[in-house]
Amino acid sequence: MKHLQPQQAWQWLRSRDDVVFVDVRMEIESLYVGRPPGVINIAWYEYPEMKADPARFVAQVEREAGSKQRPVLLICRSGQRTLDAGAALEAAGFTEVAHVVHGFEGGLNDAFKRSSLSGWRFEGLPWEQM
Repeated sequence: MKHLQPQQAWQWLRSRDDVVFVDVRMEIESLYVGRPPGVINIAWYEYPEMKADPARFVAQVEREAGSKQRPVLLICRSGQRTLDAGAALEAAGFTEVAHVVHGFEGGLNDAFKRSSLSGWRFEGLPWEQM
């Protein structure tokens, strides 16, 4: 799996038109916290179960991608869920998987706030909110 900093991920998306950009956060996170434009929400886990179903996730990504050879870029809140989701895709035979290091909101600062140290939003990259 490729580990791309937010700016690198943005450049990769802009340089290729075949990348499937997947937000693995729960739908409510993606809608209310914000998300990059054009991202497809396929949750790694969802409320109320809060338990990953790798087979379901892989099947949904494959359905969206149309081929396991198509590149996939993953984003989550802080860059952690995408590690497990990416590993599941690679184990299923996806050949080009990358994730956004630090995710959409980045890590927590000393006051336990996100989007102040790192992440897609912190980097000033395009995003939208419901």
